[in-house]
Amino acid sequence: MYYILTHRKTAVAEIEIDEETAVISKIGTVFAPEHIPVGIRFKNSRPNRGDLNDWWHGRSIPASRQNIREAIDRLGVSSAGKLITKCFGLSLSDQYWANPVNAPLYWEKVNFFDNPFSEDVGNILFGDAAPEGKINLVSPDNTSDGWLKKKWVIIDGKRCLIKGGSDPYQQQPINEMMAAVVMRRLDIPHVPYTVIWENDLPYSVCENFITAQTELISAYYIHNIKKIRDARQLYSHYLDCCLEIGIPDSRIHLNKMLAADYLIANNDRHFNNFGAVRNAETLEWIKPAPLYDNGSSLWHNQSTAAIQNAKTTKSQPFIDTHEEQIKLVKDFSWLDFTSLIGIDDEFNELLCKSPLIDVKRRDALCFALRNRAEMLMNVVNSCEKVFAPDYEI
Repeated sequence: MYYILTHRKTAVAEIEIDEETAVISKIGTVFAPEHIPVGIRFKNSRPNRGDLNDWWHGRSIPASRQNIREAIDRLGVSSAGKLITKCFGLSLSDQYWANPVNAPLYWEKVNFFDNPFSEDVGNILFGDAAPEGKINLVSPDNTSDGWLKKKWVIIDGKRCLIKGGSDPYQQQPINEMMAAVVMRRLDIPHVPYTVIWENDLPYSVCENFITAQTELISAYYIHNIKKIRDARQLYSHYLDCCLEIGIPDSRIHLNKMLAADYLIANNDRHFNNFGAVRNAETLEWIKPAPLYDNGSSLWHNQSTAAIQNAKTTKSQPFIDTHEEQIKLVKDFSWLDFTSLIGIDDEFNELLCKSPLIDVKRRDALCFALRNRAEMLMNVVNSCEKVFAPDYEI
């Protein structure tokens, strides 16, 4: 079937999508090359079809999503990839979509920022029974990533994402809120989270920080704007890419992200859950994206004994341990440790609400978080000594 890949209201390129495989089988006329998604390579003034397909399929629900096989069966499609065209590729993260050539649509009437959408897909992804009658597949849940169950809902007119946790502790939603507390105390731009409880299970809730005029571009595509020369230099390469395309305040924000991730022992800061925000009409880069998706942290999947005996913590995206990755940060002048006083008590209050976390685990988690703050203080002190001016006070 033929579509016009469209960026909000701007026609970008003709594409043909094979309905059986959900693959972009052909790229026709390119109308606005400057609006081709970030990170797509060009050859002879033509966008690379393989890159565009990777980007297109990156919009679909991943095969790792909880209960995805059962959900796909209930939704009546053979693969998650086929759900993309059911909602014309529309998302609540960016402004790209596929406009059918034989039945053109209008952005004002179809985008999910200004128009209602079906909650059928989201409810089924959460394990609910399929509704009676025909399932409405026009949903932003068709283009949501991540492995934890999640769904978009409209609450008081606001687009909000509800996300669950994983067994045995279901700790990720609590971690989202706790990570937001840490970042608020340190004045780090972040997405605020709250926690709701259903059947003794926690779910995190956050409002969408993207609007109908802006969009999130993930670090994965930003770091793809040019070829990396040395895989050991991911940090400097990514920063160079940010500077080249004009993302403001990239270095300081990146440093704050690494410090925050060190504090909360985040082991899942991959290139698809941080990035930058740009204006979808002017293509102007506005700012680094506020930090979000912080739930896979704070030893969420480790036993109590493992938390107590942890010597190193795994990290992403630049170096595989936090102990080495934090050394990339050379400026901590923004960091006020007094703002972290009592942070373990606040964590304890949140953890007390969970029936899945006993006292021993709660104490271990709170001690570990307090210990991380002390460890970071030691890192900062060491950094200041290394870069201190060459004179005595």
